[in-house]
Amino acid sequence: MSGPVTGGRLPGSAYCEPQPWGLRQSRVWNVRYNHSHDQLVLTGSSDSRVILSNMVSISSEPFGHLVDDDDISDQEDHRSEEKSKEPLQDNVIATYEEHEDSVYAVDWSSADPWLFASLSYDGRLVINRVPRALKYHILL
Repeated sequence: MSGPVTGGRLPGSAYCEPQPWGLRQSRVWNVRYNHSHDQLVLTGSSDSRVILSNMVSISSEPFGHLVDDDDISDQEDHRSEEKSKEPLQDNVIATYEEHEDSVYAVDWSSADPWLFASLSYDGRLVINRVPRALKYHILL
């Protein structure tokens, strides 16, 4: 996809309403989802910010839908645990403001699914991690 995304018509697509989770008032230059945990979405924009969002509603594996054969046999034992575990909601996890210029590239590490990088127009490269609390919430 070429060009910025601010809502409205995307090149070669139908009309797209701006989403409230984006919290963007400027052009988004880059969007990347995590290949291991596709509910994690990064955006980089001309406001010098990188936003990490948790988009469970568009995930290929929505919360609570992963079931193994062993889990089926132990279903009765785990009913009380399932009630205490609340599903994650679509939201902004973190906003990173380490850049001083437009962020033109964001991407996930191919070696570590919890690590990501962003690159701004002025050449600053910033490497960050998904917050530990969210990581364990996704894994457990």
